[in-house]
Amino acid sequence: MTRLDRTTHLPAHVERPAFDPAALKPGIVHIGIGAFHRAHHAVYTDLALAAAGGDWGIVGASLRSVDIVADLKAQDHLYSVVTRGADGDRARIVGSIVEAIAATEQRELLLDRLTDNATRIITLTVSEKAYGIDPVSGGLDLSHAAVSHDLATPGAPVGVIGLLVEALARRLQRGRNPLTILCCDNLPGNGQVVRRLVLEMAERRDAALAGWIEREIRFPSSMVDRIVPAATDATRALSASLIGADDHLALETEPFTQWVIEDDFAAGRPAWEAGGAIFVNNVHAYETMKLRLLNGSHSLIAYLGQRHGLDYVREVMAVPEHAERVRRHMRAVLPTLDAVPEIDLSAYCEQLVARFANPAIAHRTAQIAMDGTQKMPQRIFAPAMERLAAGDDAADFADVVALWLAYIVAVDRLDDPRAQELKVAAQQAVAAGTSAPFFAVAGLFPPALEDNTAWRASIDGRLSAMNAF
Repeated sequence: MTRLDRTTHLPAHVERPAFDPAALKPGIVHIGIGAFHRAHHAVYTDLALAAAGGDWGIVGASLRSVDIVADLKAQDHLYSVVTRGADGDRARIVGSIVEAIAATEQRELLLDRLTDNATRIITLTVSEKAYGIDPVSGGLDLSHAAVSHDLATPGAPVGVIGLLVEALARRLQRGRNPLTILCCDNLPGNGQVVRRLVLEMAERRDAALAGWIEREIRFPSSMVDRIVPAATDATRALSASLIGADDHLALETEPFTQWVIEDDFAAGRPAWEAGGAIFVNNVHAYETMKLRLLNGSHSLIAYLGQRHGLDYVREVMAVPEHAERVRRHMRAVLPTLDAVPEIDLSAYCEQLVARFANPAIAHRTAQIAMDGTQKMPQRIFAPAMERLAAGDDAADFADVVALWLAYIVAVDRLDDPRAQELKVAAQQAVAAGTSAPFFAVAGLFPPALEDNTAWRASIDGRLSAMNAF
């Protein structure tokens, strides 16, 4: 079977770009061209280009992997996305990416693209841990390897914030136009988070640069939602059966997709609404809903699955007791949420349950369980504190924390930026028979939870019931 590229003759049932990818000019640089971006933002951009045109091709940059860049180049930057739903599997070819850059090998080329006046939007999906956020202050974590490197060597950045600041410095120096930096990672107020980090690094470098960024650069927040499991050989085989070509970059995903964006752009934007994106003045209610209901429930499912030897989200949801636990968690979250325009929250919860149970989606619990220290604050700790402040016992949130701590104790290889600290605390917790060593880890839990002895006792009770220590 031949490799997918522009010469591939596709079956009639395969959706394809309604524009000429070879003629597309860039207007967006995306940092973090992993599976989620390619099954979400790039698809929205593909649909926007089909509907309204424009020079909005995507230059995709990978901060770590060179393989994905090589594969994109080998396939003329085309790839397939297979949507798996109750009505069967559908494949589409996405053509909105025009160039791929490996930051580890082509840093200057990436900086050139970020500095180019044609670039009007920079979008980001690099995961929570890549930003180097201090868990206590919310500013830059000066001990983060990339942050410390980029502060010491600003002209040769390796981290995402360092790259942004160096690119903006070059834009200012060369008289380039302002642009928009659009964060699409699962962080509350993600636009303001990135703005704060960029300004802090810029201020440490040059007050005039920081002032220009503050005045001219836009940092809208956004909320993204689509379940995109890690691709496997089965994914690639499914794609080949549908498109009649070998696609090394094939992805599978669910039918549901959502993108809510604050409409605050410095130099225009694609017609993303053509793909269903929603533009609002403030994204807070949407992102809080999604972080606490979808992502928080995902964390519960992941640690339940890891505890009970269930590899996939769908397997957890197939156990009635576990599915009810997920519903109970959602009910505990609901009082912490504001009304969301045009969304029935109860119906949204049932929709989530159906999405989690989708038998066609093989979403690994181990994948979701990674990087708990970066995910738990916004998904679990924040609503727990609100329920405790309202006089509730926040027992359902204690349940998730207990499962997380039990996972840390049990797993052989912990994939987390604070893994070393956590495994030391785990050894101490096992020896002491209490969760106290975890609460002694600096910045792991907010003070309101550290100081709540009753809530901590409920966590210990759950750990004891699980025989976790």
